[in-house]
Amino acid sequence: MTQKIVIAGSGFAGLWAAISAARAVSLAGKENDVDIVVVSPAPSVTIRPRLYEAVLENMDPDISTLLEAVGVRYAAGWVETIDVDRKQIVYRARAGARTTLPYDRLVLAAGSSVFLPKVPELDRHAFNVDSLAAAQALDAHLKSLPARPPSAARNTVVVAGAGLTGLETATEMPPRLRALLGGEARVVLVDTAAEVGMGIGPHAAPAIREALAEVGVDTRAGVRVDAIDADGVTLSDGERIPTHTLIWTAGMRASPLTEQVPGERDPQGRVVGDAYLRAPSARGIFLTGDTVKAATDDQGNYNVMSCQHAMSLGRVAGHNAAAELVGLPLHPYSQPKYVTCLDLGAWGALYTEGWERLVRFTRQEGKKIKQEINTVWIYPPKPDRDAVFAIANPDYVIVP
Repeated sequence: MTQKIVIAGSGFAGLWAAISAARAVSLAGKENDVDIVVVSPAPSVTIRPRLYEAVLENMDPDISTLLEAVGVRYAAGWVETIDVDRKQIVYRARAGARTTLPYDRLVLAAGSSVFLPKVPELDRHAFNVDSLAAAQALDAHLKSLPARPPSAARNTVVVAGAGLTGLETATEMPPRLRALLGGEARVVLVDTAAEVGMGIGPHAAPAIREALAEVGVDTRAGVRVDAIDADGVTLSDGERIPTHTLIWTAGMRASPLTEQVPGERDPQGRVVGDAYLRAPSARGIFLTGDTVKAATDDQGNYNVMSCQHAMSLGRVAGHNAAAELVGLPLHPYSQPKYVTCLDLGAWGALYTEGWERLVRFTRQEGKKIKQEINTVWIYPPKPDRDAVFAIANPDYVIVP
């Protein structure tokens, strides 16, 4: 009887889970005994780390031929229900029909999304760069600004949240706005931290402050956006900033599907997994990418919501899901090396190493590394089965 591995999601983690599972099945010589199925809305990987950029070409590369090359089936649809007891999922196709799909092992790789708090009118007026459709909507909005009468609100962009995405979005924005508006541009970065940039760490903060000042981004620290309307935002200290463009980057939450998996959760909604990325309270379910909180080392560090961790988590979860079915040894997740490469617009980029984020490269040296990451490392490989399997092992090292 054929056993089935279902992978919910085709992002960075889901793709590599599928490839790694296929590799394990192949190693065991069980290709005819295990069926691997990826379920997601489209057979593509959204390059979410780049959606802050002005040019949005090739941000959702197709993975159909890659999945086919490694022997993985694809089913188009949105996973709606996980039945832990019956070991089955229900997904909805684009036409609306619902399909029940049983599994022997489920890999939950459904990702995360931007978190919108209960700020009045936020869902109506704010933009984000969380999905390709959202980034395209922001781009269309920005390109419509020159048709509006000149005003402070038209010429001002407010970015809420000074994490990695917020910093990259804010530093990208000044030249983008100036090109559209003929030199009139103001960008304001708002963050709840006492000092903008400190969320990245004390070693990186001076370079971040230097970059923000150099590219022309104003900052507001120790405050939050309390209200928004069509013509501006009001901060928690009472300041009113006229703007037609608020970009929200303040916080992420794991896919709501994690709520259907019993177990302990962290504040981001991620299920706490065991060393093999299994859901401890749900038989047959593995967690990966932004749906899981897992120890990266024995020093008390845990994965963050990033493609860097998602790709390794995917390899491990996919391998282990297959290994349990075909009799291979399970592989514990470990990713002790951690780096951060932060694009800071015309200033360049900041490359750090370690959880303390010690600065190694800045400006154009850092930019070269960032461009290599953004255009090569995180993109799906070519559909060459042997070449892909060679880099799909669960202990493959992604970062230098």
